[in-house]
Amino acid sequence: MEFLSQSGVDFVGKNIRNDLDAMQDMVRMGSQATPTTVIRDDEGETAIIGFDRRKLSELLDL
Repeated sequence: MEFLSQSGVDFVGKNIRNDLDAMQDMVRMGSQATPTTVIRDDEGETAIIGFDRRKLSELLDL
């Protein structure tokens, strides 16, 4: 979340320890790791499992 905040990206953070729906969403995406970042755009959504600065920067045009 720190990288997104410092980059000026608006996002919604969810804590899977306290939010069962968020945990179920993550598992449905095939992820069992945090962070899992979902980027939504006109073409759909892309899930990035784990912290991948290069991929986040690329997909978010940072």
